[in-house]
Amino acid sequence: MRRLVALFALTALAVPVAASAHATLRVASPAPQSRLAAAPAVIRLSFDQAVSIGRSPIRVFAADGTRLDGAPRLVDEGRAVEVPVTGFKDGAAYTVRWQAVSPDGHTIFGVYTFGLGVEPPPPTEAVGASGPTWSDDLVRLALFVGFALSVGVIGFRLLVLPAAVPIALERRVHLVSTVAAFAAIDAGVAGLVLRGQDALQLSFVDLLYGDLSPLAERTRFGVAWMVTTVGLGALAALLLLAWVLDRPQLRRPAFVLGLLLLTAYPLSGHQATAVGSGLDERFADWAHLTAATLWVGGLVALAAIVWPLAPELRRAAFVRFSRLATACVSVLVAAGTYVAIDRLPDVADAWETPYGRVLLVKVALVSVALAWGAGHRFVVLPRLERGGETGGVVRSLLCESTVVMAVLLLAAILVNTSPPA
Repeated sequence: MRRLVALFALTALAVPVAASAHATLRVASPAPQSRLAAAPAVIRLSFDQAVSIGRSPIRVFAADGTRLDGAPRLVDEGRAVEVPVTGFKDGAAYTVRWQAVSPDGHTIFGVYTFGLGVEPPPPTEAVGASGPTWSDDLVRLALFVGFALSVGVIGFRLLVLPAAVPIALERRVHLVSTVAAFAAIDAGVAGLVLRGQDALQLSFVDLLYGDLSPLAERTRFGVAWMVTTVGLGALAALLLLAWVLDRPQLRRPAFVLGLLLLTAYPLSGHQATAVGSGLDERFADWAHLTAATLWVGGLVALAAIVWPLAPELRRAAFVRFSRLATACVSVLVAAGTYVAIDRLPDVADAWETPYGRVLLVKVALVSVALAWGAGHRFVVLPRLERGGETGGVVRSLLCESTVVMAVLLLAAILVNTSPPA
């Protein structure tokens, strides 16, 4: 049965979904996210099938929302739509929103931007688009937790536990890390869909026929999503093979791959596009997120895997994880302080800007987590070393991990929030 499940899972990773029969956009002129030297006279969209159109199949907007498009017409035997445009100005960006009816009866939608003498904004900042919402933040939190329960748990297994452990413990490590990796893939896909919904402003049903290619292929977020999704697929495959084929050595490359994949988020968030953002700041972001991942994953592994399944390993695992957690906390605090100082040009930004206020709440929660961890380090640990009772430790570990997950939620919000100028 275990091999059969693995076969289905690997097949799902390897085989692409069959293409749907509705029409798709092949060429747009001007191209999505292009920077033009001269104003176009016509916007032209070419499809792989003949389409039908309504009154406004292509709408072209200036940054202030002014419509610039004229009367549309079908050309190339219905495979292309054109609209004349006037009123362009140099040094400005423009939004194209389009829709057409496919031969199968489905209405297809899309949005993209282009600039005249300037770099255009991403589709998520097109005219009519909304910014990230609470659902985007929750999905990113789910992604971070997926990383923590896959990469963090594997890191705990490699860095804290001895080579030989009870079979039941080994199986649960495999189960938790593998399921979490697949859950992270789902969260990543949901993140792209929600970001596309923010840009296209469609219902979920209509979004099924939306063209997300400008978002996926021509933005930092989209490229990071594609790289991360492919990487998470490889990570999940490695963990699944390590489990099914009983090859625990495959967890080492999986762990390294997971740490590398965490670099996608510092490189794709609002902070990465801020003026003056450099590699040092992005490295600090990565170190901050990596430390939190190992901290959360270790807490969950200690409470949900070691404590119930290997009583004989509790004390040794607690002692070794305490050292790892101390290192993680030191990195998290140092990197977070560096980034906060860099992103808040003025002290007043901490309470006068949305970014600063979220950061203050995050600092408060980190302080609670640090106090909780200090209690484990200086109260629980000495008691365990003396052979004292272990009652209540699991509940305390789970409470600490809950606080740190709340920190991850605030980290997800900060990734989706523009820092002060």
